Amino acid sequence: MKLLKNALGACLLPLAFAASVQANDHWDSVEVKAIPVSEGIYMLMGEGGNIGVSIGEDGTFAIDDQYAQMSAKISAAIKELSGDVPKFLVNTHWHGDHAGGNENFGKQGAIIVAHENVRDSLKVEKSIKLFNMHKPPSPKEALPVVTFQREMSLHLNGDDIRLVHVANAHTDGDAIVHFTGANVIHAGDTFFNGFYPFIDVDSGGGIAGMIAACDVVLALANDNTKIMPGHGPLANKADLLAFRNMLAQAQANIQALIDGGKTEAEVVAAKPLAKLDKEWGDGFLPSDVWVKIVYSGMIK
Repeated sequence: MKLLKNALGACLLPLAFAASVQANDHWDSVEVKAIPVSEGIYMLMGEGGNIGVSIGEDGTFAIDDQYAQMSAKISAAIKELSGDVPKFLVNTHWHGDHAGGNENFGKQGAIIVAHENVRDSLKVEKSIKLFNMHKPPSPKEALPVVTFQREMSLHLNGDDIRLVHVANAHTDGDAIVHFTGANVIHAGDTFFNGFYPFIDVDSGGGIAGMIAACDVVLALANDNTKIMPGHGPLANKADLLAFRNMLAQAQANIQALIDGGKTEAEVVAAKPLAKLDKEWGDGFLPSDVWVKIVYSGMIK
């Protein structure tokens, strides 16, 4: 597990947020792996966020699409599973490692669905300073054409699929996707399985919202639920609960220092995550960097 966490954290995620600077041979070497989740449902792992795919009598339904440079490989992987161009494509949020392929799939006829804040974010310039990432306004073909505020449902491939907005978690537009019949949930980037998560504070995210999002999924899940995280290996309820408890402990430790009048530098120097780092610090964000991210969201 540790080796997998290191591989995912140290290799995939930094590259994911800096896709525009990668050489062509980098993309040529990336492989897409299909992980069976339930009958007709798969998790695709390539470069960027985990993709959920449902293939059945009504066609192909997808959750997220990684980067534009990955579109051909993702399409090929779906075809190998007997799928086709997604009829519906859900964005769990606006980040380029989850929605970067929108234009390519939109041009092929996929109907893009997302929370209304995702459409708003895609329409304008957005940046993530930590990763030196800048996104220009997205073209029309990349924009969601179906948006929702709180919840919506799709009825495809013999399942009732619920989309649930969780506010101000990883961003201000996160959606959780629940396959109610198959007992499968895609949690998007409200769940990084095995390591500290990036929280986009500038896009309205915060650790309190991340914890609340975990609680939403935990309430929907049972011991047999398969949970696709935004990053990391396929998970279950126990994995998500461990992640939620880590977030809560980090929040409490940092809040105690804030309540004591500590500055950001003093909070970082106090090492509030020291007891968590052994289990959760093998990812792509160094402990001190993650403390700064969480702190910045808590004082807003």
